[in-house]
Amino acid sequence: MIEKLTEENLFLFAAKHYYNPAFSDAEEFYEDLNRFKYVKRLSNRYIESGKLADRLLLNHIIIIFNVFGIKPALAILEYRLDKKHWNVIKPFLLFLKYIKEDDYINIPIDQNIANILRKI
Repeated sequence: MIEKLTEENLFLFAAKHYYNPAFSDAEEFYEDLNRFKYVKRLSNRYIESGKLADRLLLNHIIIIFNVFGIKPALAILEYRLDKKHWNVIKPFLLFLKYIKEDDYINIPIDQNIANILRKI
């Protein structure tokens, strides 16, 4: 079992927890693994410009959690994302019920994003 994620063991950890019943080839695994980068990029775009691609971000997060599972996906997000990204991601995780209100209590919720998600 992997105790702490590093760049060396991230791929193995992701592969171990990857589940996609429609899996066709390794390229699809890499595509799903790259979704973590997309989440980070979309978070950066919101932080820098205020433009939120809420549906796109929501779709990437849903796919990530569907193919990797909740605990492994959270572990990879914790490894891949900086602290500044969590203000953006936390409202999505709460909205989708992947985390509870009392998880990540040291991270404030971006109220703008929370309001957008309430309208969905």
